[in-house]
Amino acid sequence: MALHINPMNIRLLSSSLAHSTRSSTPRTLVLRSPGSSRGGQRGRNFFHICRSSLVDELEGTSAFTAPEAQLIEALIGIQGRGRSASPEQLKEVERAVQTLEGLGGIPDPTGSELIEGRWQLMFTTRPGTASPIQRTFVGVDFFSVFQEIYLRTNDPRVSNVVVFSDALGELKVEAVASMKDGKRILFRFDRAAFSFKFLPFKVPYPVPFRLLGDEAKGWLDTTYLSASGNLRVSRGNKGTTFVLQKISDPRQRLLSDISKGKDVKEAVDKFLSINQNQDSGEIELVEGEWKMIWSSQMETESWIENAANGLMGSQIIRKNGQIKFVVDIIPGFRFSMIGKFVRSDTNSYELTMDDAAIIGGPFGYPVQMETKLTLKLLYSDDKIRITRGYRDIVFVHLRLDGSKK
Repeated sequence: MALHINPMNIRLLSSSLAHSTRSSTPRTLVLRSPGSSRGGQRGRNFFHICRSSLVDELEGTSAFTAPEAQLIEALIGIQGRGRSASPEQLKEVERAVQTLEGLGGIPDPTGSELIEGRWQLMFTTRPGTASPIQRTFVGVDFFSVFQEIYLRTNDPRVSNVVVFSDALGELKVEAVASMKDGKRILFRFDRAAFSFKFLPFKVPYPVPFRLLGDEAKGWLDTTYLSASGNLRVSRGNKGTTFVLQKISDPRQRLLSDISKGKDVKEAVDKFLSINQNQDSGEIELVEGEWKMIWSSQMETESWIENAANGLMGSQIIRKNGQIKFVVDIIPGFRFSMIGKFVRSDTNSYELTMDDAAIIGGPFGYPVQMETKLTLKLLYSDDKIRITRGYRDIVFVHLRLDGSKK
């Protein structure tokens, strides 16, 4: 027996089942589950990420080599700098890392000026022996994490920096450093402090490094340094693998801005402007499961209206022209709506959604409703999709692991 929905039903269902989905701001969902060749480096073939080069030439960056791009591709969509990575994602990253380590990169990286400077941490494995700063801050996407290496000074140092926000400030943990050989840096933490924008002085980080003895010491091996000086892989004395970049891929910057929830619309517009003239061909609606992580407009008060119009949850695209909206309502209950998509223009599709149900455990309760939408693809690759849909709302979707469901 079908459940007939009228506006009053919708309001009642909205208030009783999903009041937590309401929002007064554009919807942002943080997933928790995510150069030129120099120095004789192998792999002179340059790989242009996605459908075209996504390297921001306006900022003077250089393309990644094909093996480097494979690692970047593996990192796209991993939340918490690896904290929430699935076993499959971890294996993909490790394979890409091992490939780069096999190529070698810059010989004797600690002796190269390219290792100097501020590196942004993009990924790390997180064994139980990780340092307190890793356990506390590294897995939080809202924070930016950097490592600074300055070896060619009178006071050689390696520092870990957690930037809370431009307005709030940062935590900097510093270590005295020395080079053991062409790959290894020895370090000993000796000082740390918070620098808050609203205070004229630094606040000491409450860790007694002198009392820690050997616990304050360690080493860091650089197992790959790119010829462009923009990508580095390092392994630490506690068994941790780090992937760091000086210049991030535009998709990485976009996902970071979405995670932070700051100026996201401007970040999306900038990303699209970088790519708008890169490819004049058709953009396909790529098969897989896609999670909505941001939209340019707030949701309405009705969760079922949001779900039916793709304003929340996931979309599952199949090659046979079938599309499915899936929304978790409350634990144990989800909304499902199945329909068909047909290409109507170069980068546009018409969606007809007409098979809806509320599912609880093994039981399904049909909902009689129909929705017709036009979906225009503004950008799409195997990891990120940006579309304009219901009421000209712009959506950003992230392709999830397990996309072959």
